[in-house]
Amino acid sequence: INGRPWGARARDWADIQEGGCRPVYLAVFERVGLRAGMRCLDAGCGAGMASQIAAERGALVSGLDAADNLLAIARERVPAGDLRVGDLEGLPFADHSFDLVTGFNSFQFAGNPGLALAEARRVTRPGGHVAIVTWGSPEGMEAASLLAALRPLLPPPPPGAPGPFALSDQAALRAFATDAGLDPADIFDVDSPWQYPDLATALRGLGSSGVAARAIETHGQEAVDSAHAAALAPFRTAAGKYTIGASFRCLLART
Repeated sequence: INGRPWGARARDWADIQEGGCRPVYLAVFERVGLRAGMRCLDAGCGAGMASQIAAERGALVSGLDAADNLLAIARERVPAGDLRVGDLEGLPFADHSFDLVTGFNSFQFAGNPGLALAEARRVTRPGGHVAIVTWGSPEGMEAASLLAALRPLLPPPPPGAPGPFALSDQAALRAFATDAGLDPADIFDVDSPWQYPDLATALRGLGSSGVAARAIETHGQEAVDSAHAAALAPFRTAAGKYTIGASFRCLLART
């Protein structure tokens, strides 16, 4: 359901914004002990940076995303991967196909998050890993102000709709995993700052998200850029660069 807005600025996402996720990709693969020959599925693979890292380590990579523009970039990065357009609630893979299934900021945004995670469990072999990655706690996270900057430009969410921090609470995250029949083995946080060399690059990066695309549709590019520029101002260095603290919360579960 998020394919169209997330694919609107696919190249800017891949070239600028996704780099802020690299530390969490590396941390999850290190904790799992990713090695050559492992069968890995990135559920909600986007532009494929995590899939590329896994493939470079010898993993057999599959990926699925609803945004065909992002998936086209993923296929450039991982030409040997099995990368498909689809929805998380109906994974087009057989039972027990993978040693590891990752969901980097994806499960909570599915139309039915519980079903999406149950599907991830279904396609993971017994004893395999499912990694659920979401935003860290918003309290004290600098990036939370950037995520909130567009709230006035967006229509109110439907009642009960999950927000970006819906799974950031450790108890909620653990319950999400156990409700899907998973055994939570480890929860840890990863610092993953957003860094930009100048304001123009920052605006392109922040404007590449699906949330920004929705705000642009309703209020226009100028309003979105103005909101982001105001939120960025406290993080500008004397050299005109920007570093914004962000963190992810990761749950590794066994099937």
